[in-house]
Amino acid sequence: MRTCLTLACLTGTPVRVFNIRAGRRSPGLRPQHVLSASAAAHITGGALTGAEPGSREITFTPGPLSAGTYTFDVAAERASAGSTGLVFQTLALPLSFAPGTSRVIIKGGTHVEWSPSADYIKEVFLPAVKKAGVDIEVENPVKGFYPVGGGELLVTIKPCVRPLLPVTLTERGAITRISILSTVANLPLSIAKRQLDRAQERLGGLGAHVLGESVEVRSPGRGTAVFILAEFEKTRAGFSALGARGKRAEAVADEAAESFLAYLGASGVLDPHLSDQVMLPMALAEGVSAATTTEVTGHLRTNIHVIEKFLPVKFDIRGETGREGQVTVAGAAYRGKE
Repeated sequence: MRTCLTLACLTGTPVRVFNIRAGRRSPGLRPQHVLSASAAAHITGGALTGAEPGSREITFTPGPLSAGTYTFDVAAERASAGSTGLVFQTLALPLSFAPGTSRVIIKGGTHVEWSPSADYIKEVFLPAVKKAGVDIEVENPVKGFYPVGGGELLVTIKPCVRPLLPVTLTERGAITRISILSTVANLPLSIAKRQLDRAQERLGGLGAHVLGESVEVRSPGRGTAVFILAEFEKTRAGFSALGARGKRAEAVADEAAESFLAYLGASGVLDPHLSDQVMLPMALAEGVSAATTTEVTGHLRTNIHVIEKFLPVKFDIRGETGREGQVTVAGAAYRGKE
């Protein structure tokens, strides 16, 4: 749905999305999906129906994109720690093609399950799309953990290169540095230190320079997180894990470390999440883009299917679902709507 809303904004195409999250335990729209749709309508002055929690169908007719100053709150209608990251990714590319700089505040969950954390967006996603000519800055002064939320993303989106530049993400190069950030909010700092100690123990034998920091962060609620950033000569990769009631600090660190070690044992450049997220910039660019991934997921294939419905492009996916692979596409050289 995120990709569908983004492309509707960019192309001006009216859309109807139905059977939303039909196979989930709680089908229909969640608060972050409602806000994503409402935000898309707001930045385009478009018409939107069906955008309410639990709804399984929406219709959206976008208007022209407008740069500006916006504030969006996932909990505006219902208390929620819904993901700010999903809302951000719905708006990032449309506002990049808007005529002028936009400043956006998004309130809600910044460190929650099943969505990119603020750390991941800032340290991995943005550097990847910057290669294509996207110019976005993100700050996260207040963290939002489940179930309270209340975090903030402060986003500055400048006009991008038109059309976007093709990207080649097929080689990592040598690993140059590993950084571990262990955070706590409204809990003893000793928990963050335990997380950091365990993560450093797990990664200390890799032969790369490992930096570590344990910090207390601002948040309305309680929470802990570990974020591992791996820097290579030609790319970056990030791995997050979140604390929860009854979950030991060491288990949080192990979760992030094991995700990183699994990535290190593969050869693809992009992790499964980033590979899904960069397909749209690749499709919009002028020229041929290519990327290797540690896993071709069903979600990646679905996202590509949606993109091909909106843009005159055809992706070449090499690799079986669940295995490493490569994706190549000759982009649409999208320049924005006049």
